[in-house]
Amino acid sequence: MGIVVSVSVSVSVRAYEPGDAEPTWESYFRAIRDTASEHYSPEQVAAWAPESVDLVEWNERRLAAHTFVAVIEERVVGFSDVTDGGLLDMLFVHSDVGGRGVAKALVESVVARARELGLTELHTHASRTARPAFERFGFEVERVNDQNWIRGENLPNYDMRLRFD
Repeated sequence: MGIVVSVSVSVSVRAYEPGDAEPTWESYFRAIRDTASEHYSPEQVAAWAPESVDLVEWNERRLAAHTFVAVIEERVVGFSDVTDGGLLDMLFVHSDVGGRGVAKALVESVVARARELGLTELHTHASRTARPAFERFGFEVERVNDQNWIRGENLPNYDMRLRFD
């Protein structure tokens, strides 16, 4: 019988920087390829997370929103963002660190920024994989989106909303 050691890791969240393009893409890619693949077909996963990305365009999209990155031991392990209109557009955690509070820390940062922007609610399009996490954070399903097409594949998801004051 081996010794079991529980190690608590500290997650810090900071604003996205241009040098974060590659590690945030890697978090996105691994989250979809490893974690979301439990809820979507190989064809859907390949359309959602293609083998390569234009990192310049990826970086521009992250900079266009209020994007946060989660860091554990100096490694970017996830990211999330919110637009001025209250869309939480991205929430992805690298598959290596799932279940360690990374998504929670990111959503808390997004909600804080939304409040700073004067918003009273957030909305998101949650995957089948992410829906339970969003529900734990207080989001409610408004409707099933069964026509969510990405690169020729339909990836059903959920339109969800979080109201706060």
